[in-house]
Amino acid sequence: MINCLTLSIKIHIMPGMNKLDTAKRVQILNMLMEGSSMNSIARAADVSPNTVSKLLLEAGKACEAFHDTELRNVASKRVQCDEIWSFIHAKQKNVETAKAAPEEAGDCWTWTALDADSKLIISFLCGGRDAGYAHEFMQDVASRLANRVQLTTDGHKAYLDAVEGAFGSDVDYAQLVKMYGPAVTAPGRYSPAECTGAIKVPVEGRPHKAYISTSYVERQNLNFRMGMRRFTRLTNAFSKKLEPHYAMVCLFTVHHNFVRMHKSLKCSPAMKAGLSKTLWSMEDIVALIDKVAEAPKRPRVYKVRNSN
Repeated sequence: MINCLTLSIKIHIMPGMNKLDTAKRVQILNMLMEGSSMNSIARAADVSPNTVSKLLLEAGKACEAFHDTELRNVASKRVQCDEIWSFIHAKQKNVETAKAAPEEAGDCWTWTALDADSKLIISFLCGGRDAGYAHEFMQDVASRLANRVQLTTDGHKAYLDAVEGAFGSDVDYAQLVKMYGPAVTAPGRYSPAECTGAIKVPVEGRPHKAYISTSYVERQNLNFRMGMRRFTRLTNAFSKKLEPHYAMVCLFTVHHNFVRMHKSLKCSPAMKAGLSKTLWSMEDIVALIDKVAEAPKRPRVYKVRNSN
């Protein structure tokens, strides 16, 4: 007969006991990159939606740290910059009447700097579309370049002071100012009016007129909308909070630069830019997650005594 007065039970809570294996995490991350929704991924992978969300945040944190460290001294010749619109929780016009809207609710713009030759995403930033964000974005772009470049943006006025503050005279800068026809109003219309032409406006240095273009970065904006469900228009897949939205942009950027093979380049943008010698796989991103994960703590031991 067991003496219950002296019986002690040790419960070891081991860190990482509920950690998904590599294959399952690769499956989830691949589905995220193919534009699947969080709930559809949870059903297909047979996991909780919270598990998908947690993995996305972990991947975003790892990819942000990797991008910030590795994309330095980029030897680029032509850089194109643009912004793409999305929103958090509700569109800006609906924030006042939205229920339980977080502080960051409303329009969210993703600023992107793309190398025109290698199609490498050099820098990105999520936030507003004002002069403050333009200045922060351009400062980051300038800090990652190794040499003088030809820079092209659209006609957004916030770029003028931002580029001057970040590069000074050490840049060949031009704006591509687009002209649009009369706006067409119709129920459910969400696209801008038809572009009727564009004017190439040199701003600083001696930009080559033939290379004043934002075509590549605008095509990259389409990749954003096709590859990230949160950017898809006219759906309910928009981001409800800013943190997972930003994490998805971080994951997409590293995946685009290192994992996905560019069809015309026949290699990844990072390989074309000389930042990687091999084509990555999603397992390499999972390895990044494990690398930045917190070191396992000492297992806690609880002693339970029965006094029956």
